[in-house]
Amino acid sequence: MNKQLIECVPNISEGRDIAKINAIAAVVETVEGVKLLDVDPGKATNRTVITFVGEPENVIEAAFRLIKKAAELIDMGKHTGEHPRFGATDVCPLVPISGITLVETAIFAHKLGERVGKELGIPGYYYENAATNEVRKNLANCRAGEYEGLKEKLANPDWKPDFGPAKFNETVAKTGAIAISSRDFLIAYNVNLNTTSTRRANAIAFDIREGGRVKYENGVSGKVLLDKNGEPVRIPGKLKAVKGIGWFIEEYGIAQISYNLTNINITPMHIAFDETEKCAIERGLRVTGSELIGLIPLKAMLDAGDYFLRKQQRSLGISEAEKIKIAVKSLGLDDLKPFNPNEKIIEYLLKDDTKKLIDLTVTGFAEETAAESIAPGGGSISAYVGALGVSLGTMVANLSAHKAGWDDKWEFYSDWAVKGQAYKNKLLQLVDEDTNAFNKIIDGFRMPKVTDDEKEARKLAIEKATIYATEIPFQVMETACNSMEVMQAMLKEGMQSSISDAGVGALCARTAVVGAYFNVRINAKDIKDRVFAEKIIAKSEVIYRKALAIEKEVMEFVMSKV
Repeated sequence: MNKQLIECVPNISEGRDIAKINAIAAVVETVEGVKLLDVDPGKATNRTVITFVGEPENVIEAAFRLIKKAAELIDMGKHTGEHPRFGATDVCPLVPISGITLVETAIFAHKLGERVGKELGIPGYYYENAATNEVRKNLANCRAGEYEGLKEKLANPDWKPDFGPAKFNETVAKTGAIAISSRDFLIAYNVNLNTTSTRRANAIAFDIREGGRVKYENGVSGKVLLDKNGEPVRIPGKLKAVKGIGWFIEEYGIAQISYNLTNINITPMHIAFDETEKCAIERGLRVTGSELIGLIPLKAMLDAGDYFLRKQQRSLGISEAEKIKIAVKSLGLDDLKPFNPNEKIIEYLLKDDTKKLIDLTVTGFAEETAAESIAPGGGSISAYVGALGVSLGTMVANLSAHKAGWDDKWEFYSDWAVKGQAYKNKLLQLVDEDTNAFNKIIDGFRMPKVTDDEKEARKLAIEKATIYATEIPFQVMETACNSMEVMQAMLKEGMQSSISDAGVGALCARTAVVGAYFNVRINAKDIKDRVFAEKIIAKSEVIYRKALAIEKEVMEFVMSKV
């Protein structure tokens, strides 16, 4: 996915009144493009964690509506609960999921906070990566004193809110304050052990977690050693950005180590698993699998797949689905119950349900093309033929990586297979995009043309759509031509028994280039901006001639070998 995605995890100060909870959570899905993923109430804490995902602007709109509804329905003057809190919507962290950085996410956190302060009159603080100073990075500092100490806190110049009123007025008495942040994705992750001993599970947790264990005078017993500030001296654990504790799960009859991976860029799930396995073996135990609580970004699963493929010295140039299977089996994520990627991977939960050409069967695609409709046409078929071509080149790379006696070259072939997969994915995306581009032209022609303004708007829409419908086949040309490098490399360096496969792949890529070239030329004829039209035709001519030259070279090479 190329679009930006962020997750929002607001915690509201209500965990007992289901009607209120549902009313607050329901406003999230009033914003188009935002998906409500989870609502997790806690009675003892009197607190509910709500999770939703979408593109940034849509998410902060949904967050604003949720904060507003919570302010309407929750009276902090009457709230009690075990969890620290100081507002109706107590915290509202934004988490980058895909295509966006923490720094960029912090900008959206500030945008949300400014609106909450101005439009709702709720005071608040930015924490973690959105914080305005070092002290405010820590949520505990921002929330110190909780709701009961808020009046005094707001009056303290050192704790002037980052947004909203700096006084405890009638509105604030009801809503309390809010803390808004940009933070890393947190994964709740449990590792399963072949023991029922909580003490032994805890020992491994202390080995691994960043905080480690306290240091005793006699090593493992006696007085706890204190530093010059009177704080316990600690022996750090192996991994940064990891919190952990051991416990016994009666439901499964085993002990687990329960981890919070607070920054998966520092310590990803697969590293936590592997290091836990090493420590378990040292203590006479064995890891039997693991359990993912909640959701995970796609990249984290693909990174795990790549990690275990590298350990096996296997090619990384395999499909996304295969990498996820490798990750699930290597981590034992299906040890205790089935693991469904479509329910656990955030991006899969957000998949567009719109019918796509590339999701059809081979027969279905052929029948759709042969039908009376004018799309899909030559552009989509060119992109698909190109995808098939580079898939053949990728296959040769993967087969070569497995060839007996070539173990020392597996990374070379893996690199080519990864390149091939990238070209294939791009061309598959262009299959549907070419049809979408054509449909934009049709939409333009269907626009009203009664008034002068309507005529002008229609003319502009058709011109923009025609330019786009020329750019897409140009991208097909460019991608398919570039993909020929995979087949060329495999003809010379890959398994010679697959030389015909690499040759066919190159011919398919050449067909994709020529077919898309036809589309560029025919669509460019209708572009009014002749400077743009001539420029893209000239660039496509260069690619066209390059592809023909490569085809000639490939044909000569293959014919000399077969």
